[in-house]
Amino acid sequence: MNNTIDQLSADNIRALAISMVEKANSGHPGGSMGGADFMHILYSEYLKYDPSDMQWIFRDRFFMDAGHLSALMYAQYYLLGNYEKTDLENFRQWGSVTPGHPEIDVKRGIENTSGPLGQGHAMGVGAAIAAKFLSARFDNLFDHKIYGFITDGGVQEEISQGAGRIAGHLGLNNFILFYDSNDVQLSSMTDEVTSENTAMKYESWGWKVITIDGNNHTHIRSALNAAHAELHRPTLIIGRTIMGKGCVTADGSMYEGQCELHGKPIGATKADFIKTLQNLGANPDDSFAVYKDVEAHYKTILDKKIKDASERKAKISVWENQNPELSKKIKQFFSGDLPILDFSSIAQKANAATRDASAAVLGYLAENVENMIVSSADLSNSDKTDGFLKKSSVLQKNNFNGAFLQAGVAELTMAAIANGIALHGGVIPVVATFFVFSDYMKPAIRLAAIQELPVKYVWTHDSFRVGEDGPTHQPIEQEAQIRLLEKIKNHSGNQSFLALRPADAIETSVAWQMALENTKTPTGLILSRQEIKDIPSSGNSRFEAASNAKKGGYLVKSTENPDITLIANGSEVSTLLEAANEIENNIKIKINVASIISEGLFRSQPKEYQESVIPQDGLVFGLTAGLPVNLENLVGNKGKVFGLEHFGYSAPASVLDEKFGFTSKNVKEQIITYLEESKK
Repeated sequence: MNNTIDQLSADNIRALAISMVEKANSGHPGGSMGGADFMHILYSEYLKYDPSDMQWIFRDRFFMDAGHLSALMYAQYYLLGNYEKTDLENFRQWGSVTPGHPEIDVKRGIENTSGPLGQGHAMGVGAAIAAKFLSARFDNLFDHKIYGFITDGGVQEEISQGAGRIAGHLGLNNFILFYDSNDVQLSSMTDEVTSENTAMKYESWGWKVITIDGNNHTHIRSALNAAHAELHRPTLIIGRTIMGKGCVTADGSMYEGQCELHGKPIGATKADFIKTLQNLGANPDDSFAVYKDVEAHYKTILDKKIKDASERKAKISVWENQNPELSKKIKQFFSGDLPILDFSSIAQKANAATRDASAAVLGYLAENVENMIVSSADLSNSDKTDGFLKKSSVLQKNNFNGAFLQAGVAELTMAAIANGIALHGGVIPVVATFFVFSDYMKPAIRLAAIQELPVKYVWTHDSFRVGEDGPTHQPIEQEAQIRLLEKIKNHSGNQSFLALRPADAIETSVAWQMALENTKTPTGLILSRQEIKDIPSSGNSRFEAASNAKKGGYLVKSTENPDITLIANGSEVSTLLEAANEIENNIKIKINVASIISEGLFRSQPKEYQESVIPQDGLVFGLTAGLPVNLENLVGNKGKVFGLEHFGYSAPASVLDEKFGFTSKNVKEQIITYLEESKK
């Protein structure tokens, strides 16, 4: 190995990183300087991909956890030809392709959006699971490696426990995590925060742990070689690095390992920016330049990567010719195309809880969708994902022939892993828990929305009707929180999330169809614990009528020129239907009832359609088992919403219905009062 060119390359990365931060007057230079050696060795000698085909599905993948080290990534990828000089000069600026924290951009080498510490490496675990799942089905073709990069902050985040436990339990030997351990974090030294033995912790989870000098290239190679040779465990490489490696003061004295080097430009510290550039071999007058010898070295590296990828592609092509059906299946998996599915054929029990209706759909999907992984946070027999499990099996160490991931009690980890599965491609991730525990998942849900990942969430026990478990388990404000994401546009200009709360069993089948056909954003299904009366079908089949839910909302009871329109979603729709029938039996009045499964989707429909369902100038009454805000925008200024403005209580669901006023009798009285008030 040419130690001189390797050192020069790492120093070039350091110089580029600090130049970006200095010009932007914002960023994190010190960690980027310490991690430069590992990145250079990894990308120049180990990471397999095709520079001419960045989206090649058989590539190795790199998942950054420490998104604040974006300058490290951009500098490395600049040497690899993925960025232009001007891109680095516009670091953290409006419209640049080099944002402050990395945002998914596979064509430039960015596999995941990162920034919230802990989630990046958990997504890497998800990608490793996806690769194992696919390899079990395709003759171990997906034997590539998943690399992660984490720092002290990510290791401290609680999600690291879930990711570490699951990766070790599953024996993900295709996952290699580099821990850049430099004793410094943003506002303090690490010894002020923790005294745990990280190596022992990961070893207890079943990991291979190697501790090295993370700035020593020979050590880095030795550790990566050992990680590649490991057949049964994920590997944690603890690299003891130096924060701000290469920094010097104005008089040329070394100034490394200092806390202040973490999160502000070098020129704003006791180190000297110009002198540091010179110490790294850079030209201060052209600090964004690639050193000539480094440029030549990386040209050789890129040529070799293209050659190696070409040889690998030739071998895969032979396999594809020998296995045309399996080859076709791989293409279908990664295209996102679904097999032919008939959701109308799924038998649903009368008046079923929508969680049970979901179980029927999942049983059907287990037999008809081969590239789906379903996961539950220790609730499969309660969130009814066991409908899938009963027709599949659990993913296990050395056996990824199944398709069900028992995540244990780790909702956030499970959701972040699902993001990684989606990012890898080829596999559809589904995760499930009680709706109230979507609170635990929210950071990963948000990253799924930002990254535009088609993760499917199954949230059961959707209201105070959870009953005896009491206020800790009864979601009141959760629907409002989730539906806020329906109001946010992603960077593609689309609604960033699709939240579906179906009104009965058949509408649940339609909701699942909508979820699977939504390949551009995440989807949440919000499902009931209790049984719900079926919505009567008028003329057409119930499935055909319920298919109108694909417009976000539709009339389940319709008449011309209604005097009032009642709106709800989920279990409250059947309550409104009962109340409407009781009112019409006593008062000469015409009532329409609408099921609005998704406000966001409904609002995306043409105004004429929206008006046909909810007349803008008409009387509108809404019913929701959560906060009134869930429906207030839909009913308009003249409308009224009956909902809950307090936490629940522990009691049987039927008692809570009486106490909270969610009986058809009380709802009828609320509607009549609203009608009378509207006449004044």
